[in-house]
Amino acid sequence: MTLVDDFSAVLKRKIGLDSGSIGKAAVERAVRHRMNAAGVEDEHDYLMRVQTSSAEMQQLIEAVVVPETWFFRYPESQAAMAALARERLFAAGVPQDRVLRVLSVPSSTGEEPYSIAMALLDAGVPAPRFHVDAVDISERVIDFARHAVFGRNSFRGDDLAFRERHFTESADGYQLSALVKERVRFRQGNLFDSYLLLGVAPYDFVFCRNLLIYFDAPTQERAVQVLRRHTREDGVIFVGPAETSLLTARRLPAVPAARSFAFFAQALPAPAELPAVSKPIVHAWTPPRRPVAQTPVARLPVPHAAIAPATPIQAMAPAPAASSLPASAQASQASLRQIETLADQGRVQEALNQCRAYIDIHGASAEALYLSGLLQDAAGDARQAQAAYRKALYLEPGHREALLHLAALVASEGDHEGASRLQARAARQEARRE
Repeated sequence: MTLVDDFSAVLKRKIGLDSGSIGKAAVERAVRHRMNAAGVEDEHDYLMRVQTSSAEMQQLIEAVVVPETWFFRYPESQAAMAALARERLFAAGVPQDRVLRVLSVPSSTGEEPYSIAMALLDAGVPAPRFHVDAVDISERVIDFARHAVFGRNSFRGDDLAFRERHFTESADGYQLSALVKERVRFRQGNLFDSYLLLGVAPYDFVFCRNLLIYFDAPTQERAVQVLRRHTREDGVIFVGPAETSLLTARRLPAVPAARSFAFFAQALPAPAELPAVSKPIVHAWTPPRRPVAQTPVARLPVPHAAIAPATPIQAMAPAPAASSLPASAQASQASLRQIETLADQGRVQEALNQCRAYIDIHGASAEALYLSGLLQDAAGDARQAQAAYRKALYLEPGHREALLHLAALVASEGDHEGASRLQARAARQEARRE
């Protein structure tokens, strides 16, 4: 074991970080940076200091943690949360003093918790009826977040109307309004500290995005349990796109809202406890949120009538305008749409037969094989589903949805290491898209 391995082990015990997820070189750079800053020349001496000084341990963590975020990074998540929030606060019989509680962990430099507050205010939720707790392990980023002045890099995408509503431009950047700032309370803390949020009531919504991918399988399991403990039984957990299979593998039902990456905290019953069904049922086809389940959506433990129904599978990525495609490509696209329509209607076997015929006629493509995998999954044939996903990845190695669904199947068979590798590939693909 090298000294870098020793430092990696210390970080894993303290914050759960799997050094393989960021590379040992990143850990070594952080260690060298802190050794220079602390004036320590010997690695063994610095290792001893880290293990005996909580202040230096915190500084090493600060050096390792590199925040990368922006406002409304996943706008569909905030839209889904706002719809659920209105349902919970404004439904008949809800007390007028009901206050919605939201947790953001890790909160980084504040863009996510402030986005949550802005989304709720813009949805018509009165400021006194919600508050957001924001937790991060880094004291440095919390200080930045509390200052609430942001540069242009925090504003990305085409829709920046929220900036006009909630910010004032100044010489230093964009100053967030006091109304939004007052709804968010920041605190420093480690997700795995037993005293974190001790005595605090569970939350309606918990946002924990793009953190689980930095843990190994046992630490991921531990983290999910911590998140569920901090979420109400009828609450919802929001994760990053590459982390969805971690929750589906634990039987947490997905919120049927396209690209929300949201899951109800109350797990579905174990398979042996499920009522018998005469045939597989296909529900909201919204990859990559979850693999197609075989339990009717009506049996989910939490009402979600206020959420718009999930879009069909073809909505997961914009297709080229039909008029811009060659005639043969238009015919292929129409055939895939017909297969997807059959799937949305629950006619799984018929859709699967047509998908096979489509591949025989038009040849294999990543999208056709991915669709075949989803249908095999819905029909209960996990082995064939895996084969289809792997063929799709052979043709398109960066097919993010195939990576996520294959990871979920691999994890369900107990191969958590293989699943983690697939999730890491999906995370890298998501980063390249952004």
